[in-house]
Amino acid sequence: MAAGWLRCAGQRCLWARLGPSLSVRHMVPMATTAKEEMFQFWEKNTKLNRPMSPHVSVYKWSLPMMMSITHRGTGVAMSLGISCFSLAALVLPEQFPYYLELVKSLSLGPVLIYSAKFALAFPLSYHTWNGIRHLVWDMGKGFKMLQVYQSGVLVLALTLLSSAGLAAM
Repeated sequence: MAAGWLRCAGQRCLWARLGPSLSVRHMVPMATTAKEEMFQFWEKNTKLNRPMSPHVSVYKWSLPMMMSITHRGTGVAMSLGISCFSLAALVLPEQFPYYLELVKSLSLGPVLIYSAKFALAFPLSYHTWNGIRHLVWDMGKGFKMLQVYQSGVLVLALTLLSSAGLAAM
């Protein structure tokens, strides 16, 4: 009873508020379309002999730029990895211990096992340490260029050390 009354009252309020304002007679036509604006933009730039916008290839790659790209990449990679692992856990017929024994039965060398573990630990370590760096930035600290580069090198060093430690476990 109360839900029906609430729904009815909500609909009346919504129609009273939005009804007349959505009529066609109150709409104002746009001056130009996006296609026309884009044509005018390129025509103006051609007349003035302006070059196209700079491409990624014209920028000098820097440590903060690479770390920003890597931070996003590791986030996407971990998200995809967890999603694929979860989907596999739902779809595959056996339990996890069966597949763990299957990998053990392949008799892979310790170097390959360590490398695989390092490859799994690196994105997690990097994303964690760089996330802490971003939290420090959120507090308003470390924005001088020297500090940005120093914190970047620190993040890379901590990433390598913690990834090596996790892989050795």
